[in-house]
Amino acid sequence: MSLISKPTSKVSTFTFILLLLLSFAIIVAYSSSDSNVEANEPGSDDDLEQLLAVDEQLQEDRPEQQSEAETVSKAQRIVLELNGDNPKRVIDGNEFVMVLGYAPWCARSADLMPKFAEAATALKEIGSSILMAKIDGDRYSKIASELGINGFPTLLLFVNGTSQTYNGGSSAEDIVIWVQKKTGAPIITVNTVEEAQRFLKKYHTFVLGLFEKLEGSEHDEFVKAAKSDDEIQFVETSNSDVAKLLFPDPKTSNVFIGMVKTEAERYTVYDGSYKMEKILEFLGSNKFPLITKLTETNTVWVYSSPVKLQVMLFSKADDFQKLAQPLEDIARKFKSKLMFIHVDITNENLAMPFLTLFGIEVANKTVVAAFDNNLNSKYLLESDPSPNSIEEFCSGLAHGTVSRYYRSEPVPDNENASIVTVVGKTFDELVLNSRENVLLEVHTPWCVKCEALSKQVEKLAKHFKGFENLVFARIDASANEHTKLQVDDEYPMILLYKSGEKEKPLKLSTKLGAKDMAVFINEELKPKDGSAKDEL
Repeated sequence: MSLISKPTSKVSTFTFILLLLLSFAIIVAYSSSDSNVEANEPGSDDDLEQLLAVDEQLQEDRPEQQSEAETVSKAQRIVLELNGDNPKRVIDGNEFVMVLGYAPWCARSADLMPKFAEAATALKEIGSSILMAKIDGDRYSKIASELGINGFPTLLLFVNGTSQTYNGGSSAEDIVIWVQKKTGAPIITVNTVEEAQRFLKKYHTFVLGLFEKLEGSEHDEFVKAAKSDDEIQFVETSNSDVAKLLFPDPKTSNVFIGMVKTEAERYTVYDGSYKMEKILEFLGSNKFPLITKLTETNTVWVYSSPVKLQVMLFSKADDFQKLAQPLEDIARKFKSKLMFIHVDITNENLAMPFLTLFGIEVANKTVVAAFDNNLNSKYLLESDPSPNSIEEFCSGLAHGTVSRYYRSEPVPDNENASIVTVVGKTFDELVLNSRENVLLEVHTPWCVKCEALSKQVEKLAKHFKGFENLVFARIDASANEHTKLQVDDEYPMILLYKSGEKEKPLKLSTKLGAKDMAVFINEELKPKDGSAKDEL
């Protein structure tokens, strides 16, 4: 897990992946008041063992007095604090070391540290040999950089001194599962009902494999899938009573695979072939809830879904509850075709980067939109969101009958304008379907070179005034879109749409002076009599 602390300031043409990274990279800087998190932390392995021994003795002597605060404090001390002297010794001296790079001012670091400590406690309890450590990457920036920590927070796993970046979820359970997959057995074997009951207390989402014997080709494929997946805990058993406790209706007492989740769609039976690839496809399509709540920490995880056509409901919590049940029913109908996501519309950091793509600057009511991450396209439900209209919208998405949405400013009044203003809604009429040649200036408000080029275009428009069949136009690409306007974030841009050849506009170099542009225009639009107008 790596979070770069400086968000991009350049607004580019929509791609959903960039938006996800943008929303994932927003950090609220603040002065840390959680000094207690960093207090009393050991600086060496000996200190760590002594503290743990004291903790264990205290718990034996007075278990009834073990407060929640003391439990949290103990969990935090299990995590070794690295400093300027010990990182190399710690990493080289242990087979498995997981390092959390944090900064005291980083809000996401503050949120992750207690979960990291909780994971450390759980891993210690199950006998994992991994050493969990953390380092203040702001204070020890050079050492952090040498370790591979370039943003906050960053989680790295060192195996015999070689690092790999953590790419799991942000909960303690997610961290434990990922670490176990990388450092221990990829599958937990449960033999008795008592063991199953203990397992259910620790794991909430998992994949169950029931095999008459824990061997054979089908079991081998299950193990391969467990090794290939880093997110979900796999559990196996040959005891049918254990299987029924973990998955109430396993359908068979011979060979069975099923997925368990903590949501409305709790139990899902696998009915595919016993091949690793098919099992992984099943997990990819079913690991998400019927409706996923988008958060600052799960955006990349959401984007990793194999279901790339994603419906997003932007609403307040109370309004969402009114639609939750019918939306779950709709989600079941389009399972594996559409992914459903709820975004709290009051969380501007999450909601507004998406809503502004639809020209929505202020949102006070529920909005339903969709993104196709394969096609880089977006869609908007423009009628009032009701269960019926949402279902019709989703059906159209699934069958490819919903039109793409293109952002547009209101249609302007271009009467007597020497340079016509084009918006998304008028691009067809004024550019593509016009019988005239159109020289289009593409600009954005933040483009530093656009103002100078606009002056050149104004000079050209004045020079060519009265020139037959030539219209000068401009469009603000930050507020207007069209499927035929492909600018690839290159601003400013000058495009010449010649009459009869509108599908292939000519691109003028913006490095040309006004006179050279005039020569170019004349050459391309030269009348048959050979007359020209190139002197400015």
